[in-house]
Amino acid sequence: MPTFIDTLHRRWQSADTLVCVGLDPEPAKFPARFANDPDAVFAFCRDIADATAEYACAFKPQIAHFAALGAEDALQRLIAHLHTAHPGVPVILDAKRGDIGSTAQRYVAEAFDLFEADAVTVNPYLGRDSVQPFLDRRDKGVVILCRTSNLGAADLQDLPVAHADGMRPLYQHVAETIARDWNANGNVALVVGATWPEQLREVRAIVGDMPFLVPGVGAQGGDVEAVVGNAKTTDGTGLMVSSSRAILYASNGDDYSDAAAREARTLRDAINRHR
Repeated sequence: MPTFIDTLHRRWQSADTLVCVGLDPEPAKFPARFANDPDAVFAFCRDIADATAEYACAFKPQIAHFAALGAEDALQRLIAHLHTAHPGVPVILDAKRGDIGSTAQRYVAEAFDLFEADAVTVNPYLGRDSVQPFLDRRDKGVVILCRTSNLGAADLQDLPVAHADGMRPLYQHVAETIARDWNANGNVALVVGATWPEQLREVRAIVGDMPFLVPGVGAQGGDVEAVVGNAKTTDGTGLMVSSSRAILYASNGDDYSDAAAREARTLRDAINRHR
């Protein structure tokens, strides 16, 4: 079976796209046609995915957006649909899990066995033993938070810590530790936000060709040119540039899926101009 990283690399090349389509359902923003549909969450996300698949290097459903609606079954069916209809596009479960012992093992089973995702986002701040059960699944991807896109990221991630060459920000220590010690199976990617282009450049210099999941373009205002210029690998790939709301809710009319496809294509083309 191909690994998550293998599938991602093939998708970058075959589809010529670095766009990751986020699937964060908010029924209040759905088109009116879904108002009386008891399966609206699944149907809306399916339609968006089908419309944008040709422009996607990955899909990223966000688990809280489903769980808060009691729609875990819709999430499970959605991922099954993505695997069947778009088998070359890997699915990242955005869950940001982090715990130890048997709880960590249950989170692994949730992401990879119940939902059958190809990768999952995790939080490293409980240390390596909280991440190791994910890392041990060699065929799956482990997408670890490093320098996130939110304004509050600096509260902890920028704190100076001791290093052999002096002090450095914690996120750089996290990046180096993961690349040097945690990635023995070659199945790790890092989350580095589009809103911090200088940090993207710094982390790329530390970790080499490790894939980045880059949230923060679109609704959060990250600059595509700065992201690509600072974070692409030498072959012009290495990135999953994630956009959710700007694609999902490009229109609230009956053209919602066509509008989503246009938005995804526009982002793909913008990224490719700077590769």
